[in-house]
Amino acid sequence: MPRYPKETKYEAVRLFIEESKTRAEIAKILGLNCPDLVKFWVRKFREDKDAFEQPIGRPRKQNKGVESVEEELQRLRMEIDLLKKFHAELRKEELAKRNIGQSITKNKTTQ
Repeated sequence: MPRYPKETKYEAVRLFIEESKTRAEIAKILGLNCPDLVKFWVRKFREDKDAFEQPIGRPRKQNKGVESVEEELQRLRMEIDLLKKFHAELRKEELAKRNIGQSITKNKTTQ
């Protein structure tokens, strides 16, 4: 399905609202493939007057490969700090598990 410029859409809406042309007439005048497009555009225009100004589709992804050396260094340092913190937390959990297990076995042997 072809994409039509916003000027064509605004003209279709204008012809429909101001000149009371039918959808088939507008499609013929503007060379549209489907008269139902006019119905869709009019409904969209009535909901939001700036609807045709908004970009269509998903925003483009930013190119992540363009990272300066300083930015990469900063990102890597942050990752290292995060990994160090995560490792410290895991170490604490492991030690806590060992101490709980040892204290239970010590209590059983002393009883």
